[in-house]
Amino acid sequence: MLQIRRVSLWIAMALILITGLIHVIVAKHSFREAAYLGWLFCANGAGSLIAAYGIYQKYRWGWNLGLLITKLSFICYVISRTIGLPYVPAQPHAWAYPLGVASLIVEGVFMAVFYFERKNHGCKD
Repeated sequence: MLQIRRVSLWIAMALILITGLIHVIVAKHSFREAAYLGWLFCANGAGSLIAAYGIYQKYRWGWNLGLLITKLSFICYVISRTIGLPYVPAQPHAWAYPLGVASLIVEGVFMAVFYFERKNHGCKD
């Protein structure tokens, strides 16, 4: 049981760091579309680092921050492709953007690990 928990912690840390890295990579392009979008992508990267630290320390807030980052990223990706974001029109042709698809997969797997960990193990407050 302890081995499973250790593995899920490392998987969660890797997933949230990959999420942040993808957003930092895309941030440069996002600044050209709308400045706020680029800053949000940078904040995603910084928040991912903080969440990974919290997860490593087995704090609940680290897991919750990771969940918040992944859920909001996932939701905003869908919104950006369907109805658009402020100052950025909808981009229905960009659903298959490779980094976007990779981000959706990583975020979805993080959410699954989060709920597995929450169901099976406790965290420090």
